[in-house]
Amino acid sequence: MSTTVHNDNDACCSIPPVKSDYTPKGSYKTYGGFNKVYVTGPAKPSNLALVCVYDIFGFKPQTQQGADILAEKLNAHIVMPDFFEPDAPWPADKFPPQTDEEKANLQAFFGGTANPKNGVTKLVTVSKALKDDGAQFVGAFGFCWGGKVTILAGSQADTSLDAIAAVHPAMLSSADTNELKVPLGLYPSKDEPQEEYKKIVEIVSKNSFAAKNDHKFYDTFHGFAAARANLDDPKNKADFEDLYATLIKFFANASAQ
Repeated sequence: MSTTVHNDNDACCSIPPVKSDYTPKGSYKTYGGFNKVYVTGPAKPSNLALVCVYDIFGFKPQTQQGADILAEKLNAHIVMPDFFEPDAPWPADKFPPQTDEEKANLQAFFGGTANPKNGVTKLVTVSKALKDDGAQFVGAFGFCWGGKVTILAGSQADTSLDAIAAVHPAMLSSADTNELKVPLGLYPSKDEPQEEYKKIVEIVSKNSFAAKNDHKFYDTFHGFAAARANLDDPKNKADFEDLYATLIKFFANASAQ
């Protein structure tokens, strides 16, 4: 089950081969109430700005490589705030949790440092800052818990976001999309609940902005497009490249007048 977004300039959506030994192109600064924000693309927000909501592992080269790709191909100013500050992200070597104690600790992490509602507040704040600084269109894309955050933020009555995308989103729930206010790009993996995915597609198909929605199922593992991506693996690399090409098309279409 997939939806194809057509773009008159498909060349804009082709991306260079990704690298497993990637060095991020952006820099860090203080912005939008955050002490540490990864920034890539044009120096200042103008037409298109995007917020990347990273996964539970925080700043990682794979996620930053994806942000750099979107910045270049969309000529977008992209910010990736440290949503977990002043706390630390979840340790990559503790996932998936192996013991009952580790599982309990992960649940506590989602209830505290990575509480989605807190993430929504922070995302709304930084998206408003981008609008105040001149961005005409502000979108957000999130991974894992970040996908949950973007969906919830796009459902706020006073949301400052203009489009959202959720990639292998954690805690996927169709109920979260009943009040969605902006176009949605939804890209689950085989590890997300398929029934919830299908329900969401049905719900958003009835929205006034349905023509700008997009969805595609990726038959691979949760985490393939962010921190857990293994870009030395040919299938993972191909799926990673396809996902970012798909995000380019989604945001190009969503932001088109």
